[in-house]
Amino acid sequence: MAFEALDELLDETLVLPIGGRRYTIPAPSAETGLRVQTIVQAAAVAASGGQVDEEALGDAAEGDLYRDLLGPAYDEMLANGVTWPALKHAARTAIAWVVQDKATAEHVWSSGGDPSRLAPNRAERRSGGANTTKNPASTSGTSSRPAPARARRKRR
Repeated sequence: MAFEALDELLDETLVLPIGGRRYTIPAPSAETGLRVQTIVQAAAVAASGGQVDEEALGDAAEGDLYRDLLGPAYDEMLANGVTWPALKHAARTAIAWVVQDKATAEHVWSSGGDPSRLAPNRAERRSGGANTTKNPASTSGTSSRPAPARARRKRR
């Protein structure tokens, strides 16, 4: 049935290789997803000089966000002695997955947490990248079409 196919599509996982092991991160609960969205939105508003949402960005609200995001992989990572930078990178990758999509999360993961490695893609998008379609030249507001007869009469 079509509903079963959709259910399989929505039941994604994220698999991250760390230290020779592969950690499977299940899709977070709706509650965790909504909390992540709220935190990211509040952080974006604060970063752009807007009103800081103390409740959304407070330590209590963050709580066990990484544990909630990474699910059982969190405890596996701790048990296997994963370093803090690796765990943090895994959590940030999961945040990108929740806030945007799996492709973005994979891009964040492959950057190694280095924002400068994400920048070339951004610069490529701004420059037009591989797009070879030329934009039409500006006509500075003029038109090559003749003016309607009424407009031509008014100019005389």
